[in-house]
Amino acid sequence: MAYEIQRFPFDGTIDADGHVLEPAWLWEEYLEERFRPRALRIRVDDEGLEYLELDGRASERTNKGILGLLGAMGDPSAKRGPERRYMDHIPFGGGDASERVRLLDLEHLEKAVLYPTLGLLWECEVDDPELTAAYQRAYNRWIADFCRESEGRLVPIAHLSLSDVGAAVAELERAVRDGCRGAFVAPFTHTRKPHGHPDHDPLFAKACELDVPLAIHPTYEPAWAVPVRFHGMGREREFFYNVMGRQGAQQALLSCFTMGALERFPSLRLGVLEVGSGWIGSFLDRMDAVFETISAKGVRLSAPPSEVFRRQCFISGDPDETAAPLVIDHVGSNCFVWATDYPHPDHPGGWVHALERFVAPLSPATRAKLLGENVARIYRLASGPERAQRCESGGGD
Repeated sequence: MAYEIQRFPFDGTIDADGHVLEPAWLWEEYLEERFRPRALRIRVDDEGLEYLELDGRASERTNKGILGLLGAMGDPSAKRGPERRYMDHIPFGGGDASERVRLLDLEHLEKAVLYPTLGLLWECEVDDPELTAAYQRAYNRWIADFCRESEGRLVPIAHLSLSDVGAAVAELERAVRDGCRGAFVAPFTHTRKPHGHPDHDPLFAKACELDVPLAIHPTYEPAWAVPVRFHGMGREREFFYNVMGRQGAQQALLSCFTMGALERFPSLRLGVLEVGSGWIGSFLDRMDAVFETISAKGVRLSAPPSEVFRRQCFISGDPDETAAPLVIDHVGSNCFVWATDYPHPDHPGGWVHALERFVAPLSPATRAKLLGENVARIYRLASGPERAQRCESGGGD
């Protein structure tokens, strides 16, 4: 069935990871002139199927015809084909800022923190650091413009890459000055250096200086990075990859503990998004256990990983999770946020009822933190468009 707009009953609720469907013309209009011949574009093949063009060549990772399905949340019957065009199937609020604010009103959400859609597809295939940075600058300028007239209801987040740390540092500073409230990176690096590697310290230092969080958000990944051991899968591999895709973000997060990035930058606020949250309890248990053994001899942490996570990290959960509510208070109630992922097709459309079930077992204090207080603190958001409020530092207790 199609996405059905429903009203969530609790005040002060903020979507920590919503998405926009960028206009197909974004990169041609927002790229600096010298990069425009290499712009990301949507093309149509001889069979009428849309495909993504990157730097003048057809994407190999993004299947032809799939672009028209990217806004199909709540519609499992949607099918790829020549008649399913990307720009013709952007749902209400998916690509228009005024519609998105209206959608927030209808669903009784205070704000939405926004991430890209097309922007999650291309980085795995573009290994030129200069073009990568140019694509990201174009998107970041556009998303800041998209959100600018929303009076703080729509929160822009910058897209960065670890391929060129100097360029990422410069772009984070520029993007924050332009209105972005934080940034995200992919769960892989083309250099294959772990996220926690000291070579990335200048970006962590700049995030601390600017007092903005960084997050790891799933994207399409290069073939060498896709977390799968098996061959011989057909169409079912899409389901398999979607379920297992969280491994990239988990490993990126783990590297920031293992290689001491969180120890070197104790004021860094680091998040992991759109990979569920129920797993974090057992993940931290295992880290704490290994931390007490000889295997942790080279780990540069002065406190158990669970304490570091509680101090600095945050994680986004899905409304349809059932185990996550049972670990929130145990792990640290200040560390959890939630997300609609609207309007992406890999989540069902009934998030309102699912989120009501999610928060039902929580205490009023924990529920308020999960629904809005945590994300407002982490991203330094005002509690309403009319008030600016400085909050305590850190992502955890």
